[in-house]
Amino acid sequence: MFTVVIIAVIVIGLATLLYFGRGRAGGGGGRGLKRRFGPEYARAVARHDGDIKAAEQELGERVKRHGSLTEQPLSPHTREHYVAQWAAIQKQFVESPQQAVAEADALLASLARDRGFPDGGQFEDQVAALSVHHADYVQGYRSMHTAARDQSGTEEMREAMVEARSLFEALIAEQPADPDGPRPPSPDDNGHAPRALNRRHAKGSST
Repeated sequence: MFTVVIIAVIVIGLATLLYFGRGRAGGGGGRGLKRRFGPEYARAVARHDGDIKAAEQELGERVKRHGSLTEQPLSPHTREHYVAQWAAIQKQFVESPQQAVAEADALLASLARDRGFPDGGQFEDQVAALSVHHADYVQGYRSMHTAARDQSGTEEMREAMVEARSLFEALIAEQPADPDGPRPPSPDDNGHAPRALNRRHAKGSST
């Protein structure tokens, strides 16, 4: 009888360890995923029509695939090159918003690749990896990618550019972005986009 009790205790203990081990492997369970993904968690739930289990399974898979990714540093020359390119694209927006958005989209894909994320040719895979490490900023990249391919109005493109700038700043920073720390410097060195991107545009206007 005593032996049976001991075996039962061991079995229950192993089952408990297995249960909590699975929770940690999936990113700490629902709370851990919410904390890690922030707005991405809500988007995943909405995309799965409110199915929390399916959403958490998807996010858990992202963590398994991309959680161990180490962001590669940029050389000072490469960093300066990207900053100069982004600043030029922002200025170009005044005369050619559609071309500027398309070039910014390609620039972000290239920058993410240089930081060690999957190649931008597989957009969804690259976004999934970025969402694991920069969940607060990745939606701006999606918006700009869509605007670069659709016939969006100037206002939608302007908003996409402004939103995507947060991911650019996070990727161009010398260290991975810390949500609780200071924001990295903006491309214009003043923390602001050019006036053309900050002021409101009427839909369809190019000025």
